[in-house]
Amino acid sequence: MLTGTCNCGAVQFAVTEPFVGATYCHCTRCQRRTGTGASANARVAASGFSVVRGADRLRSWAPADGAEKFFCGDCGSAMFSRSGSEWVGVRLGVLDGDPGIRPGARQYVAYAAVWESLPDDGLPRHDESARSS
Repeated sequence: MLTGTCNCGAVQFAVTEPFVGATYCHCTRCQRRTGTGASANARVAASGFSVVRGADRLRSWAPADGAEKFFCGDCGSAMFSRSGSEWVGVRLGVLDGDPGIRPGARQYVAYAAVWESLPDDGLPRHDESARSS
């Protein structure tokens, strides 16, 4: 089991199944959500994810055309996203240990921040979603 915890400790979740993939996302939403050029995320089946503490502290934003984003209402830590009932996108930065996976691609690079160069790290680059390419 792997846990993830927000900055203030109010919210904690557990991941009990292996991650199925991980990417760096360069979309504008991730930039605005994190204040950085990209967000590192891993996907897990919804059956392998649960909130173990602080569900009442979670807040969310559900854009009309994207996954619902969950964050701690006390400290603002971005925690995870959920689209439907099949998968959960976990923010790698809130994990309490090694997720056992590394991002394998960069997605939405067509929207990459102009103030930060994409690294020459050899990862595949996708102008849009890595899953639809």
